[in-house]
Amino acid sequence: MSSVPVVAQTAGPGAAKAAQRRGGASRPGSSSRRRGGGDGSAALRPGPITYALLGLAVLVGLAPLYYTLVIGSSDPTSIAQSPLPQLIPDGSLLDQINAVITSTAFSFWKAFANSVIISTVCAIATVLFSTMAGFSFAKLRFRGRRGLLLFVVATMAVPTQLGVVPLYIVMTDLGWIGSLKAVIVPALVTAFGVFWMTQYLSEALPYELIEAARVDGASMLRTFWSIAMPAARPAAAMLALFTFVSQWTNFFWPSIVLNQNNPTLPLAVRLLQANYFVDYSLVMAGVFLVTLPLLILFFLAGRHLVAGIMAGAVKG
Repeated sequence: MSSVPVVAQTAGPGAAKAAQRRGGASRPGSSSRRRGGGDGSAALRPGPITYALLGLAVLVGLAPLYYTLVIGSSDPTSIAQSPLPQLIPDGSLLDQINAVITSTAFSFWKAFANSVIISTVCAIATVLFSTMAGFSFAKLRFRGRRGLLLFVVATMAVPTQLGVVPLYIVMTDLGWIGSLKAVIVPALVTAFGVFWMTQYLSEALPYELIEAARVDGASMLRTFWSIAMPAARPAAAMLALFTFVSQWTNFFWPSIVLNQNNPTLPLAVRLLQANYFVDYSLVMAGVFLVTLPLLILFFLAGRHLVAGIMAGAVKG
């Protein structure tokens, strides 16, 4: 990585121009080395084995989705007779999807709205609060900072199940059982999010920018919002996506505090199972409906997230 950006940030215009001239003089040699012509060695490029392994990984990743579509397109009798009733999904899947949406066991659109509300609010809140905490731990100096950060990280080793009973008692005392607040409030900030943003900001945000903002008269809140938040954008995007997916697929805690009149989508899929008979094709169609929004989200945002992470890594 060239030293020109660093000089431009820490020195005057003359030094920056000199660094640019030095960088320009060394650019041909460096480019030839990148092409493999400087020392006679060939540049490293992915070969057929690499592409074959990547293709195999893609097939393994798509296998569960394929099996979901196949089972969702089959009738219960053929499912009972063979683990793979057919090779290609057919139009029966659309009928099963329509049966899930129009099911009388629950309101599909209400469950969908609940999942969207919980996942979106938790993702936004986790990014905001975790970035605030990460900025404080990474760039501010106060007594007990290291001990407090160590305590936050240590809570990641505590199993979630240990806190279920006391948390349920708190939700009961607050009268939040059956309400979305019982799912949203405990997930507003996570220890993983705090640790993730602390590690990122400690490398991506130089002290000079914070000091320059304070010299210009910016308050700590303005410094955080105008300096820290833009610098943390790549890591914040990944944290938001991770939080959204984890809350969208969360089943354990919502199954405890929510009921069948106010479910999320994973809970709604469970309601598709009858007491004495399970229509696996109907259940798999419901699973596909739960997974489809996540597939669309990754398809739309995946490239931008990877580009943001790569840009942040280069800047760091």
